[in-house]
Amino acid sequence: MVLIVNPASGSGHARRLAPAVAARLGAGASVQVQSGSSVAESSQLLAAAAGSCDAVVVLGGDGTVHLALQALALGTTPLGIIPAGSGNDMIDVLGLPGDPMSAADAVLAALEAGSVRHIDLGRAETGRWWSTVLCAGFDSAVSQRAERMRWLRGPRRYDVAIVAELLRLAPRPFRIELDDLALELPATLVAVGNAPQYGGGKRITPDGRMDDGEFAVTVVGPVSRLTLARIAPTMPRAGHIGHPAVTTYTARSVRLDAPSTLAYADGERIGPLPVRTTCVAGALPVLVPPGVSGRAFTT
Repeated sequence: MVLIVNPASGSGHARRLAPAVAARLGAGASVQVQSGSSVAESSQLLAAAAGSCDAVVVLGGDGTVHLALQALALGTTPLGIIPAGSGNDMIDVLGLPGDPMSAADAVLAALEAGSVRHIDLGRAETGRWWSTVLCAGFDSAVSQRAERMRWLRGPRRYDVAIVAELLRLAPRPFRIELDDLALELPATLVAVGNAPQYGGGKRITPDGRMDDGEFAVTVVGPVSRLTLARIAPTMPRAGHIGHPAVTTYTARSVRLDAPSTLAYADGERIGPLPVRTTCVAGALPVLVPPGVSGRAFTT
């Protein structure tokens, strides 16, 4: 197998873990360790590894997984995931261990058993793949602002960005196309879920599953700052579902459009709206040990 390390993940946590993880994996398989010093170099390493080994294992967070999708989607080389980033929603929804050493053991167990699950992915018209949730509106504005706050690090950067965006909160005029259904309405945010959660456990699209061939879509209509502040803490338990301002849909293809609005997916910038994305069933082979079934799966 090839172990791809993102040295920047988790503020250097992945780099520090790499020797121990490589040793753990090496106890049960032949391991080649590679580390990219930039996104471009990591992309090249992933592309070179795809199809040339039994498995590609990434040590990092959701951003590293997002990068791996671009190389491995629609291929035959399975992806193994060992969490070491600030955001690890992917491993959580798959039901895999959050502890890096235990996750390495899970990779070996799956590889030995030949246990691979093919999960759905979202694909934008540009060809960009994503795995968990694509969002536009308030949440994408928070991500955009946080990106610009280089003077802050860690979760506090997002806390400050949330406060700043709450102060300028206003609904946006969205056009949302869900298969053959077209909606034009004001919305605070729209989330397209291939998985049930994003943002470190916020179950924004709780019915999102990675093996059903469709997206779960959550639309939050116009809300006050106070209402949004009250809803947000309930998202880890999907407490926003049932609120009068929240509506849910399912669709295989979604197109979002709103003025001056960016889309983000897996915490990564996708680009300005309009964006169309399609659910591609079974697009990614993932190493998941026998008997493991997280909330991303229907069975």
